[in-house]
Amino acid sequence: MADSPLSDPGRRRVFQQELLLVLALSLGASAVAAVIRFTGVLTRPGGLSDYAATLNASRAPDRPWLDLAWQLFGIATALVPVLLVAHLLLRERSDGGPGMRALGFDLRRPGGDLARGAAVAAAIGGSGLLLYLGAQAVGLNLTVVPESLPEVWWKLPVLIASAVQNAVVEEVIVLGYLLRRLGQTGWTPMAALLASSLLRGTYHLYQGIGGFVGNVVMGIVFVWLYRRWGRIMPLVVAHALIDIVAFVGYALLAGKVGWLPTA
Repeated sequence: MADSPLSDPGRRRVFQQELLLVLALSLGASAVAAVIRFTGVLTRPGGLSDYAATLNASRAPDRPWLDLAWQLFGIATALVPVLLVAHLLLRERSDGGPGMRALGFDLRRPGGDLARGAAVAAAIGGSGLLLYLGAQAVGLNLTVVPESLPEVWWKLPVLIASAVQNAVVEEVIVLGYLLRRLGQTGWTPMAALLASSLLRGTYHLYQGIGGFVGNVVMGIVFVWLYRRWGRIMPLVVAHALIDIVAFVGYALLAGKVGWLPTA
C-alpha cells in the first residue's frame, strides 16, 4: 500500500517535519532509549541472559490503589501520540483529511479484521516464542519479564489494557502513519518497508539481539500484509493478541513451568 509523493515541495517539507516530531514524541524516542539501555547492558559484566527487562512493572507495590492509578496514567498518556496522528490526518488537506480511515483503523470490518488478526497472531506468536527462548538460551537476549505486578484484582485487566495500548500505538504510528508519510515525501516502497521494520526492531533492542531480529522480521511481514489488505486493524488485533498471551500467560505460568525463563 503506497501513497503518491506530494508535488508541492513545501508540503513535503511540512510532512517530513511533522513525522520527525511524532516519532520524537513516541517510538523514535523509545528506539533511542532502547539503544542506550542495550549499550549499558553490553558494557556491564556478564552475558545478556544474566539481565532482565521488565515490561509491566509495579510503581507502588505496597499501595495497590496508587499502583493502579500509575498504571492507568501510563496507558492513557502512551496513547496521546495516536490522538495526535488522528488529528494530523484530519488536517492533512485544507478541505479536511481522511482521518484514521486512511490507515484502515476503524470498525467497518470487525469480523474479517478479527479473523485475520487471530490467524496472524497464531502464526507469529508461536514462532516468536521459540525465537525468544532460543536467543535467550544462547545468550543473545535478556530475560524478558512481561509483568511484575502484585496479585491484586486489577492485575489481569491492566495487563490486557497494556497489550491493547502497545498494539494501537505501534501499528498506528510505525506501520500506518509512518508508511503513509514516507510515501508522501518520496520514499520508495522498499525504503519505507526497511525504515518501518528497522525502527520496530530498534525500539525492541532492550530485549537483546533476538528481540531486534524477531521484530524486524515481524515488521517486514506486517508491512507486506498491510499493503496487501490496506488496513492496519487486523494487525492491531494480531499484535494485541500476541501481547495479551505473553503478559497474561506469564502472569499465570511464571514459576510453575520449567521452560519459561524468569528473573
